[in-house]
Amino acid sequence: MAAASTAAFFALPASAETAAFAVQSTWNNGYQAQVTVNNNTSSPISTWKVELTFPAGTTVSQSWNATQAGSGSTWTFTPAGWNATIAAGASTSFGLIVNGTGRPTGCLVNGQACTGTTNPSPSVSTPPAGGGTPVQVNGQLRVCGTKLCNESGQAVQLKGMSTHGLQWFPNCYTDASLDVLAKEWSADLLRISMYVQEQGYETDPAGFTNRVNNLVEEATERGMYALIDFHILTPGDPAYNLERAKTFFAQVSARHANKKNVIYEIANEPNGVSWAQIKNYADQVIPVIRGNDPDGVVIVGTRGWSSLGVSEGSNSSEIVNNPVSASNVMYAFHYYAASHKDNYRAEVERAAASLPLFVTEFGTVTYTGDGAVDVAGSNAWFDLLDRLKIGYANWTYSDASEGSAAFKPGTCNAGSFSGTGSLTESGALVRNRIRA
Repeated sequence: MAAASTAAFFALPASAETAAFAVQSTWNNGYQAQVTVNNNTSSPISTWKVELTFPAGTTVSQSWNATQAGSGSTWTFTPAGWNATIAAGASTSFGLIVNGTGRPTGCLVNGQACTGTTNPSPSVSTPPAGGGTPVQVNGQLRVCGTKLCNESGQAVQLKGMSTHGLQWFPNCYTDASLDVLAKEWSADLLRISMYVQEQGYETDPAGFTNRVNNLVEEATERGMYALIDFHILTPGDPAYNLERAKTFFAQVSARHANKKNVIYEIANEPNGVSWAQIKNYADQVIPVIRGNDPDGVVIVGTRGWSSLGVSEGSNSSEIVNNPVSASNVMYAFHYYAASHKDNYRAEVERAAASLPLFVTEFGTVTYTGDGAVDVAGSNAWFDLLDRLKIGYANWTYSDASEGSAAFKPGTCNAGSFSGTGSLTESGALVRNRIRA
């Protein structure tokens, strides 16, 4: 699958709804596109309808975040239900897979005619060295179709590292270590992993909230994106921590609402619960964040330790058929290369056609976080994520006595983060991929 180099934009007069059609990726006889419906008026609109006319021989095979209907060469898209209302000045988007290479020749938005032009819209990855920090280059991120996009609407792939538990490895997250991550590793992202149980947030809510806030500020100073991870694991039902989550995210979203670099991961690894239960939790927590930070990207954990359900015998169809009731949302996927093989990669490939995915945690070793590095499996995962432009954070930027740690034991106390001499096999492998 190759990134397309053009996008067609359809515009209506000022103070009216607009629709933008953008090609995101192409293959031999088809492509994936996204349509964004913008409400440029001063009042909410209660519903919308987009009608696209394609050349003969070009059809729409599927869409998401919309209900589609075809009649001849015209395809009509209406809300999926939860995204019918668009607030004044806001937008919603849906994606589609097109069979054939023809681009739309006509467009109607709520019955009004559109006019079109074709403009460059290159797909970009991690900004090159010397081109500014990741946040300077990309600004406020948003979800566009199945991708994470920057302020210019270009697809971006963030690459970075996850902390270990803040209660266990405070010496690993100093000015010196974060300078190395931002400058030597050229990382885009710091995932701030705040355990809720296991001597974490529940023992000192104010103290752990302060630690998270401080690390967000440190990432901001270095031009990295900060991914705030509400790290639930045991118990696996996120509802157990619902009130804690509401309190925590109300506080951190209020503190960082004006920043462009903050992403919210609201449930690390739900397990032993249905997707419906996870969705119910997300539908209660996301509005708390939106009340303070209306444009921050939110990532929702998935069933089976964020395996899209695969580790519990399910798959991503349950999410596609019953998505979270909010926009600007992505779904988490976690893997450990020595344990999660071709069947997991196949599910990610399948899900990525319909869902915006982010690998908020992965390891080069087994799912225990320990064991030998699986180089071949790790590279297979890297190649897939790079091709699909799915961002990722590696577990972990720490010197824990386990195979997944990036640094050798004792590194953090010694403060010797620079260069490659203190790296484990996993750390060296991941550092090279992030820098590349």
